[in-house]
Amino acid sequence: MSKYQFTESDIYLPGTDIPHNHLGIETPDLLREVEGALLQQAYTRFITELSPASRFDEEYFKALHRDTYESLYEWAGLYRSMDMSKGGSLFCRAAYIEQESNRIFRELEQEQFLKQAENWPSDQFAERLAHYQSELIALHPFYELNGRITRLFFDLIAIYNGYEPIDYSQALAEGSSGLNTYIEASILCVQKADSSKLQQIIQQGLQRA
Repeated sequence: MSKYQFTESDIYLPGTDIPHNHLGIETPDLLREVEGALLQQAYTRFITELSPASRFDEEYFKALHRDTYESLYEWAGLYRSMDMSKGGSLFCRAAYIEQESNRIFRELEQEQFLKQAENWPSDQFAERLAHYQSELIALHPFYELNGRITRLFFDLIAIYNGYEPIDYSQALAEGSSGLNTYIEASILCVQKADSSKLQQIIQQGLQRA
């Protein structure tokens, strides 16, 4: 069964949580390996391409997803057109994704895409990163790979401001409950619009380059 719940979907191979893909992969371990390799390639590429002209806007966010995964998925970079939920969390309804995405990135632009954060205290930077990451977690605009691309997006903002990529390793380690700390923080973002736990994770993971 799919890990997500849809109103209707042909994204996955029947009876599995494996999306249809260009490589015809039908085993989850191999698919995760390929997705991970593509993500590592994307980090190298997009870090190299950072410049003072970089704009961390909606077009850039979509391009991260598209350019990372278009060799694997036909829907890479495209916002979903159906409602999705996971566990007890209902993500932004598909009919409002464009509207809400526009709002989020308009607000981010009003803060100069956080491109002045090099001169901020790290706790202030962590708070703003958590705020916008929480918004994108609740938006959940893509069919799959939202978390990885969202973390890539904010890693690039951190790197732009003189930090290392945010270290989520401790938060992503599975806990005794079966849920890692990052997932617990994400659930709070979706269900309670509460980014405080995510802020703690980001604060702990921020380190100057």
